[in-house]
Amino acid sequence: MRFFIPILIGRILRALARARGGGSAYPGYIVLKLVPNFLQHVTKQFPNGVVFVLGSNGKSTTTHMISDIVRAHGLRVFTNPSGANLPQGIASALLSEVSLTGRLKADIGILEVDEAFAVELAGILSPSTVTMLNVQVDQLYRFFETERVATMMLDTAALSSANVITNHDDQFLDAYSAVDGQRVLRFGASDEVIAAAPNGLQNADDFATSAERARTTADAEVIAHTGDGATIRFDGADIPVRLPARGLHYAVDAAAATATASAALGAQFRADAVTTAFGTMKPAYGRGERLPIAGESAEFTMFKNAASLQLNLDALPDHPEQVLMAIDEGTPDISWIYDIDFSKLDHVDVVSGDKAWQIAIALEHAGVRIGRVEPDVEAAIKHMEQLGATTSGTKNFIVNYEIMMIARKALGHPDMEKTA
Repeated sequence: MRFFIPILIGRILRALARARGGGSAYPGYIVLKLVPNFLQHVTKQFPNGVVFVLGSNGKSTTTHMISDIVRAHGLRVFTNPSGANLPQGIASALLSEVSLTGRLKADIGILEVDEAFAVELAGILSPSTVTMLNVQVDQLYRFFETERVATMMLDTAALSSANVITNHDDQFLDAYSAVDGQRVLRFGASDEVIAAAPNGLQNADDFATSAERARTTADAEVIAHTGDGATIRFDGADIPVRLPARGLHYAVDAAAATATASAALGAQFRADAVTTAFGTMKPAYGRGERLPIAGESAEFTMFKNAASLQLNLDALPDHPEQVLMAIDEGTPDISWIYDIDFSKLDHVDVVSGDKAWQIAIALEHAGVRIGRVEPDVEAAIKHMEQLGATTSGTKNFIVNYEIMMIARKALGHPDMEKTA
């Protein structure tokens, strides 16, 4: 009964937050203050353990992929679908699933976790599987060095009780060695697939590691990729998948998800269930998601750093017809924007957000025509609505996380949790 009152309070706060038009980590914060061991108590109930997903980019997408694959095997999944990857966010997400007595009906927990809190959370939640996606240049105002982020991930992986899934194409992460009887699986893309990508995989370089590393085959390897289709070679089988969005990075995420699901499911794993899961998989919110706008679709391309912007631009069709590009203070330092290859864009119809003029200068420098600079996001969306129809039926929104949430709300889709 000691959980009854805190969970009831948390649920009331959560309902109030959602009534205002969105989710909030505040209910989880309050529950953890009232019952500090709430996370430990609930997550110990998963018979198939807890999976952590870490990485500079791709956490939400890969968590979404793993969850759908595991569901295709008939298991009940708890996950944090809105990307709430801090302790209070995970606790808040649990409030929608747990009973007032603290019981949870789920077979496995699959959690996106912020790297800075991963070691702390691993001590609390005891993950059975840790998946490390990539180390890319991101949030240097917060982490200072990419090597520091790699260390956080590697330290977390060492705390996994059974499995570690790591990126064969990442110099920082491929060096991981098993401890205490762990099973290590590696994922990646073939040399041929990477060579065909306009700007590679964008992983950060470990300059202390020789560039002439011996190349071996990954356990789960992307051997073919075209648009939103890919083939993953895993455990002697070639698994065809339809990706939820375009881009090589999504194919590599799919390989990571396949290896992770196999490790978590053990003998239950079936390759055909992977193809089935991807066949009906929807995009994780904001990542290739399409929402109605003026009788057409707004296709969201979300980024937060140079690597994610470049990989997503590389996946675009040449010279999309209508483009909105927006960044706000959620991405504090965008000096990296001058390193971006903008050749896929011949124009941008409207530039928006708090950093609209900074984007405009970078686009001008790259020779990309700009139709309008409108810092107000809602006004910029109105402008996109008034541009008229496209031949493709698609208006491209290239935005960071915070702008994505504002745009979704402006288009009538504020509740991200229902998109999972």
